[in-house]
Amino acid sequence: MSRKPEVLFVCVHNAGRSQMAAALLQHYALGRVTVRSAGSAPADEVNPAAAEALAELGLDITAEVPSRLTTEDVEASDVVITMGCGDTCPVFPGKRYLDWDLEDPAGRGVDAVRPIRDDIDRRVRTLLAELLDSAS
Repeated sequence: MSRKPEVLFVCVHNAGRSQMAAALLQHYALGRVTVRSAGSAPADEVNPAAAEALAELGLDITAEVPSRLTTEDVEASDVVITMGCGDTCPVFPGKRYLDWDLEDPAGRGVDAVRPIRDDIDRRVRTLLAELLDSAS
């Protein structure tokens, strides 16, 4: 990729996993990656336990609003990452698709969400290293 890579994180409610992944990638990428997140059935608000788990790392997602997945989101992205939720996502040639099999933080307290956050954090760091390596 010779331009700034674009990543889309998708989960059902766009309230937990995809919001955490997007916030972490934005944090680490320092503007070098365009980041989006969306859901097939967006919730009304971000998962409070996910927000609390990220706040422990100094990241604030409380102002984020879950959004509906669109064809345009997928078309604009170089990498589409689904969060192990069986989403039906439009498939376009030339896009890289990854499925991260992650537990759903919905209905869980922050103690149960921390390991999910940490797993996402590790995956995001690996993804960023791959994106920046292929962009150079």
